Amino acid sequence: MNASITEMNRVLELQKQLNITEGAPSAALRLDRLDRCIAMVTAYKKEIVQSMQDDFGNRDPVMSSVTEVDSVIGPMVHAKKKLKKWMKPEKRKASLGIPGTGALLFFSGAKALINYQPKGVVGVISPWNFPVNLALAPLAGIIAAGNRIMLKPSELTPSSSDLMKKMINEYFDESEIAVFTGDPEVGASFSGLAFDHMLFTGGTAIAKHVMRAAAENLVPLTLELGGKSPVVVGKSSNIKDAAKRVMQGKTMNAGQICLAPDYALVPEEKLNDFVEAAVSVTSEMYPEMKDNSDYTSIINQKHYDRIQGYLEDAKQKGAKVVEINPGEEDFSQQQHHKIPPTIVLNPTDDMQIMQEEIFGPVLPVKTYSKVSETVDYINSKDRPLGLYYFGKDKDEKKYVINNTTSGGVTVNDVISHIQMEDLPFGGVGPSGMGSYHGHDGFKEFSHAKSTYTQSKINLMALAGLVPPYKKKEEKPSA
Repeated sequence: MNASITEMNRVLELQKQLNITEGAPSAALRLDRLDRCIAMVTAYKKEIVQSMQDDFGNRDPVMSSVTEVDSVIGPMVHAKKKLKKWMKPEKRKASLGIPGTGALLFFSGAKALINYQPKGVVGVISPWNFPVNLALAPLAGIIAAGNRIMLKPSELTPSSSDLMKKMINEYFDESEIAVFTGDPEVGASFSGLAFDHMLFTGGTAIAKHVMRAAAENLVPLTLELGGKSPVVVGKSSNIKDAAKRVMQGKTMNAGQICLAPDYALVPEEKLNDFVEAAVSVTSEMYPEMKDNSDYTSIINQKHYDRIQGYLEDAKQKGAKVVEINPGEEDFSQQQHHKIPPTIVLNPTDDMQIMQEEIFGPVLPVKTYSKVSETVDYINSKDRPLGLYYFGKDKDEKKYVINNTTSGGVTVNDVISHIQMEDLPFGGVGPSGMGSYHGHDGFKEFSHAKSTYTQSKINLMALAGLVPPYKKKEEKPSA
């Protein structure tokens, strides 16, 4: 059932009013809300895993359990352990810059603090690829910061969206957390609400619409987007291990991950070794795919057709395509929208596959002769959400990381930096703005309010800012 704009505004006003009248929630209440989230996800674990099957057609239950349940509980537990420390005012130096000297003057008795207070009501728009994780895991930082929440999950995963609405209604009052389901029109109305902060996770194209809508009310945003995250396979790397880890990341959730390795840059003399290793390891993981519950389906027909269109475009423009299909299965007729892992060799930039985020089990592989070419190529594109470097050469690693800009980096693996709760997760430019996870999430969803307590010294007078400004000898004579 589609939520109405009237209902969304009613809940928004309720939450905003209570935020004012009740003030910032105590540490005890924040811990209670985190505990309820943990209890909720734990109690509904089986239903969550089943909802993934219902929404995707086929999704490995083990992976769903880890990515949609365990990965939600982890951030909640981390926030519980750190909450009281995070909530303490942060001391800063009470000092004044002395004009013309570059020196600092410190004042005895003065105090400078940062008090972190809730922003108020945070709107959350979550995507379909990890529908429960990307809706609920960010709540760890939002709840820890003391906010109330309105959530709009994806309409492309109705089973999990409806389940989250049921779960949250059972464990939370609507004044704390409320869920609104519905089609893109509901999402458009939701993004135009006057929240105190909004978190959007999804595609860059939709993010532009969200940002425009938020601008009407000057709502501050955290945007978690995506882009074409590159893999640089260094000349000092273990090619077999690099290929294995890249294909593990590329086939997880059938590549439907914002941080999935989007394309690989491989030394030209090691291209064949990389491709052979990629085919070998993928065949070991998935000797069959069509009816294999380990291999995830593409979410729907629209996205299936989109990825197939990229492949057809690449073929028509001369690319060599390597389909990894060890069971020689016929994917033309199937119950679910499965696409076998596919490698596209040395694609050109005029191909759609090198222009759009793939979000599927397709890996373009380009070659290079000098590592400087990889840096130049990456820098010629939009800044990605993730960058992955494989190799043992410390100087080369430093060169690649220091001379490129990305949301985050994982060395000798892919995707893994998102799992580190003490590292901020976010993009840069077209791949996003702002970041969350751990303490950085707490601060992202808090207002850092500066508080200065003056000393007994009259700083205005000391600085010469109390009239009369000119000394007597400088005044003109009568």
